[in-house]
Amino acid sequence: MSKYKEIKGFKVQTLASDTAASVAATGTWASAPNMNVARNAMTGFGATNTAAIGAGGYNGTAYVASAELYNGSSWTEVNDLNTARGYGAGAGTSTAGLFAGGHPGSSAVAINETWNGTSFTEANDLNAIHSEFRGCGTSTAAIVAAGLTAPYPTITNLCEVWDGTNWTEVADLNIAGVGVQLAGTSTLAIANSGANPSPTARATATELWNGSSWTNSTASNSGHREGAAAGIQTDALMGGGAFPTNSPSVIANTEIWNGTAWTEVNDMATARSQMGSTVGQQTNSQTSLAFAGETAPGGRSAATEEWTTTPAADFTKINLGQVYYNSGSNAYKVTEQPVPGGSWSSGGAMNTARRGQRGSGSKTAGLVFGGGSPPPLVLTESYNGTAFTEVADLNTAKNNGAGFGTQASTIATNEANVELWNGSSWTETTEVNTDREAYAGATGPTSAGIIFGGTAPPYVTNTETWNGSAWTEVNDLNNARAAGGGAGLNSGDAICILGDSNPYSSAYVETWDGTNWTEVTQANTGRYYNGASGASSSSAITYGGYTTAAVANTESWNGTAWTEIADLATARFTGGSGNIGSSSTSAYYAGGGFPDKTNMEEWTVDVTNTTITVS
Repeated sequence: MSKYKEIKGFKVQTLASDTAASVAATGTWASAPNMNVARNAMTGFGATNTAAIGAGGYNGTAYVASAELYNGSSWTEVNDLNTARGYGAGAGTSTAGLFAGGHPGSSAVAINETWNGTSFTEANDLNAIHSEFRGCGTSTAAIVAAGLTAPYPTITNLCEVWDGTNWTEVADLNIAGVGVQLAGTSTLAIANSGANPSPTARATATELWNGSSWTNSTASNSGHREGAAAGIQTDALMGGGAFPTNSPSVIANTEIWNGTAWTEVNDMATARSQMGSTVGQQTNSQTSLAFAGETAPGGRSAATEEWTTTPAADFTKINLGQVYYNSGSNAYKVTEQPVPGGSWSSGGAMNTARRGQRGSGSKTAGLVFGGGSPPPLVLTESYNGTAFTEVADLNTAKNNGAGFGTQASTIATNEANVELWNGSSWTETTEVNTDREAYAGATGPTSAGIIFGGTAPPYVTNTETWNGSAWTEVNDLNNARAAGGGAGLNSGDAICILGDSNPYSSAYVETWDGTNWTEVTQANTGRYYNGASGASSSSAITYGGYTTAAVANTESWNGTAWTEIADLATARFTGGSGNIGSSSTSAYYAGGGFPDKTNMEEWTVDVTNTTITVS
């Protein structure tokens, strides 16, 4: 039995009642007074939604030098920039900031100006010219990243850090991009979205900066190229922007970042991109500001919106495993999410009944593609948590292949053929090394996936990993099989679940540690053509499939054993499974056979509060 006195380094909250743990943090945008000059290509900085500077931009006729100060109730014209320009990067507060780079016309500049609360002063230039880029941090410790550089307009991943006197080049972003959003400090920053046609993974990519290097993290739900960004590395906000990546369409979507994942919250009132926002010395995202921007090609706005976060329930943030003291019941409790307590519920129906399709994304932002009725299909449908919408077709029909990624960026494979989805269209990309059918893919970002098994025929053990541009043969499965399920959120931690092997309808399960496959405990029900979802090799679920008939069985894996849990409402096999952005506590299964179906089921595990024994 654990001893409470041995729990060190944690503050335990005392609450009069249990937390409403299922209520996540959200927030709203509120209309505020307009700027004096409507413009796009804005640069902004500030610490809160009541104190900000907006400067530069394009007014529809020319790039401007004008700057305005917001005090929480109105905008006031203040002293201009020394050089008129737009698409620059800002950092700092309304009394101590900077405006770096941008372009005044036909090319980018390296000009840097600092703001002292009264006027802008020329300071030491950037090392390289930059435009359509962003910055964050303070007036004496800032970082800028990406954009367009020389020879102009070359898309870059260059980053520079400002120490109050000089700019120094530091480690590059992993993926170059235009309109990449930044928030945080010069030593702890977050970068998201942007545009780069090759690779299109930049559209929703998230990268974290630790002061010396960038690390890939969980992708956002939408692309927010040239949107508004604010906050810190563990509590950030993005609103608006342009999406899909290479489209002039603007969006109002807003997402908040909790240090691990992005969550869609309430939209902006005005869809737009190329805004100014508070990217300075913030302590969180909870009071942020967005202003001006491009509402459509050729359209400019002066609108201002203030963001206020509504915290989750009684905690600032609800964490699984978080201990608290309930003074009403005189008990210590823990917030948890027990997978065996989950259930399937009905979701929206696909437009076309089919089986053998594949899926990606989550149950609130999913994508299903291919399949057969027969014959094999090119159809693609997106899911928004309520309804499916037909979108651009695959280039090549695919049935019983593999898929992984997000709604905005997905890999679809079949036999040797591979295609990449960028949020609006499919593009043929590098083929797999071993041509085969009915193999499985572990979920992961489109820059780090894995496929395994299949039939050539006969059944094979081949495993290949994907790094965003090429496939590499790695160590094989221990047991040859086809038509199984795969789960895991990257190519270094995955699980291969069941499949058609020898014996027929195998119960074999193997886990992948980034180097080797290891046989683990077999599932309770052997089957193939099963669906699978999960966050890692120690947390997954499998559902549906075929033995001598379609089955509805669902089982959960905790890294040691399989447990039978709630069945699907409709027995089925070869449906489309949603994995990325989901886990063993959140998944979907769409369509499947036999006969071919359109209906979708969503898996949910509620957050609960459980009494714990302490001494």
